[in-house]
Amino acid sequence: MNMEWDDRFMAMFAEMVARFHTQDTTSGERFVLPHEQEMLASIGYTPQEIYGYVEDYAQLGDPSPSTILLIAAARRSFFLTVQRGIAGSAQLRETDLPREDETLQDISYLPRIIRKAEAKLYGTLPSGVMFYCAKDRAFLRSHGGIHPADFLYVVWGAHGDRQKVISYVLRMMSSPKERNDDKQNA
Repeated sequence: MNMEWDDRFMAMFAEMVARFHTQDTTSGERFVLPHEQEMLASIGYTPQEIYGYVEDYAQLGDPSPSTILLIAAARRSFFLTVQRGIAGSAQLRETDLPREDETLQDISYLPRIIRKAEAKLYGTLPSGVMFYCAKDRAFLRSHGGIHPADFLYVVWGAHGDRQKVISYVLRMMSSPKERNDDKQNA
């Protein structure tokens, strides 16, 4: 049976979560099997990236597998279209990321999550840093209920223009009731 990449990704993720509960591993490189590493490389992912999501989902139940898939789809799309299937080689250092208390237009943490989103798209996140970690989840949820994949696409479309991302976040923050009403009427 020939499966699409998303089906293979979801099956692989489920297998990894099951394995996580039976295997004592703290490193993505040791946890992810060679055939899984090959599949991940085809979408621009590293073992450590998927391991962070497996660990959080297995321990916390968050983020959901569908959210993880949508984040992977954004990275894959960027990898195949912008990077033409060639992974970036220069990893950021954690010290290259803005501090958590830095602000943009009085919004704390925004500079950091924008930079993390850019690094996620380019595949250059430091190995100890995860896009959509618990702090990212709290930020996006409390600033208008922004979906992480939507945030990645906004950052991608902004082409480095921070003001476009700021405008999006402010717009999302100002209209959560309208979005909730739309969801209920759908």
